[in-house]
Amino acid sequence: MADDRTTSELAGAIQEVSERASLIIREEIELAKAEMTEKVTKLVKGAVVGIAAGIFAVFALVYLVHSLSWGVFALVSDDINFVWVGYLIAGGILLLLGGLAGFLAARFFKGGVPPKPELAIEEAQLIKETVTTSRPAQPIGAGGQVEHSDPAARAEARR
Repeated sequence: MADDRTTSELAGAIQEVSERASLIIREEIELAKAEMTEKVTKLVKGAVVGIAAGIFAVFALVYLVHSLSWGVFALVSDDINFVWVGYLIAGGILLLLGGLAGFLAARFFKGGVPPKPELAIEEAQLIKETVTTSRPAQPIGAGGQVEHSDPAARAEARR
């Protein structure tokens, strides 16, 4: 009778551990989804605002370049046959500004890509360390680095 009760308690404990492990995994997946959603939302918002700004800037730029071209022409020559010089200089300035803007855009996009769920990965590593050892792992910073509770494993990780 005592063996049946012990077996029943053991089975209940195993089932509870299994349910909790399943719950932890589901929560980790939800955390990863939430992180990814947040990062992608920020990227989309930035892209939409950037596109809107670009549209307004293009329309303004047409008028400004036309004015700049005629202004440079007026400074360089009085002969109407040389109006192209003003447009050439204005085009060169636009190419320089476009190159600078492209460089800055590339740097901004590098900050958001690739969007990976860093918190979820770090948490999963902590859980794995806690489950595989008798002592829980201690986080030491962002980026998924985990300090092992076992001194030998800590020494091995530092090599």
